[in-house]
Amino acid sequence: MPLSPDNNDEATGLPGLRSWRTVYWVVLGVFALWVGLLTVLTELYA
Repeated sequence: MPLSPDNNDEATGLPGLRSWRTVYWVVLGVFALWVGLLTVLTELYA
């Protein structure tokens, strides 16, 4: 049975994040932010 465009399997259930692609980009961005902060703070205080 082919999936129709109206199929709700792709819904994330998260407010403001309607597609999984958006969720993946947000997670990647937050991860990059934490790695950047850890790198900068390590250089400043080590």
